[in-house]
Amino acid sequence: MRRIKVITFDLDNTLWSVNDVMLRAEAHMRDWLDEHVPDYYRKLSRERILALRTAAVAELPQLAHDVSGLRREVLYRGISEIGYSSAEARRLAEGAFGRFYEARQQVVLFDDALEVLDALAASYRLGALTNGNADTAAIGLNRFFSFAFNAADVGASKPAPHMFRAALRHARAQPDEGIHIGDHLVDDIQGAGEAGMHSIWMNPGAALREDHHHQPSREVRRLRELLGAVGSIEAG
Repeated sequence: MRRIKVITFDLDNTLWSVNDVMLRAEAHMRDWLDEHVPDYYRKLSRERILALRTAAVAELPQLAHDVSGLRREVLYRGISEIGYSSAEARRLAEGAFGRFYEARQQVVLFDDALEVLDALAASYRLGALTNGNADTAAIGLNRFFSFAFNAADVGASKPAPHMFRAALRHARAQPDEGIHIGDHLVDDIQGAGEAGMHSIWMNPGAALREDHHHQPSREVRRLRELLGAVGSIEAG
């Protein structure tokens, strides 16, 4: 009988590199704004946009864990500030965000990602846990993942236990029946450990482990090593 019932994955920098994705998405959004709200970047400095972001989180604390909602709100506040009506600012903010969001889902998976996900999904229930707004359905990964939670869904970002507990409840699994896989020693490894789950650290750059209370159950350099790491945890 299998000891592991569910395996959860972080997404950004675990299944793909996110930096280029975000730069491209930001560029697409900027192009959209230059066309539809030409004064946005002329009248709003980077410092002013950051100030609008800070004010939005202070006034609407729930946005601290909702990256999509926060981006929409900052766009709305900025567009309103340069003279558009509230209704028009909302419409334009949604348009700009939509252009960003579409590009944000255009990722390039790491080598072996599809093969590894396919192999694991044949034996385990897989879930996605992300602090960001990557969408497994839009990316085309829902054939592997039976569920996905982000920070906005549960009202807290990793390493808080909320997302891990939500995954375990969804899979009807005990903490020691779950494995979480991620690249971040605090958000992923410490968070999973504090929730009582096994963990596998995706560490392609061979970074040194920091002195955290919770160390990963296993560590891998490449996605194809996950199959052996999961099997090793399964074997005890």
